[in-house]
Amino acid sequence: MKGWMWLAGIVIVILLIGGWVAGIYNGLVGMDQDAKQNWAQVENQLQRRYDLIPNLVETVKGYAKHEKTLLENVTRARSAWAGAQTQGDKVAAANQMEGALARLMVVVENYPQLQAAANFRALQDELAGTENRIAVARMRYNESVQSYNTRARSIPTVFFVRMFGFDGEKIFFKAAEGAKEAPKVKF
Repeated sequence: MKGWMWLAGIVIVILLIGGWVAGIYNGLVGMDQDAKQNWAQVENQLQRRYDLIPNLVETVKGYAKHEKTLLENVTRARSAWAGAQTQGDKVAAANQMEGALARLMVVVENYPQLQAAANFRALQDELAGTENRIAVARMRYNESVQSYNTRARSIPTVFFVRMFGFDGEKIFFKAAEGAKEAPKVKF
């Protein structure tokens, strides 16, 4: 009889430990998927911006023919996003595109007739809305990365992260170098 109680006790302990490990694994899976879903939303909004840029550039071209270099930079930044393969490349390309668009908007301020054009205003509103969506998507992505990284680096989870094949640490979406400075445009 005592042998059965010991065996039952061992089985219960094994089941508890197994359940605890499964809980850690399932928690990591959920947080990993949340971060991936939030990153996909960032990419979705960046793609929206990417799709708006040709219309914006064409509208501005008609008014600002001598701003050729600036428009080429915006187009180059858009191409960099299209060619980005890794998450790091996409972040760098998105930051490059942000800087080019900021400089473009500064130039636009010097063309009152352009600002008054209905199609340009509509595009500018779309772009402003997209930029807000990008900011929200980045914030949500960074929040999910913070949750994942906190959990993945906490004891006892840290011991299981590599064993289960998860990332040790996910990368935050950071602002581009010089993002704190206002863009400078020279004529």
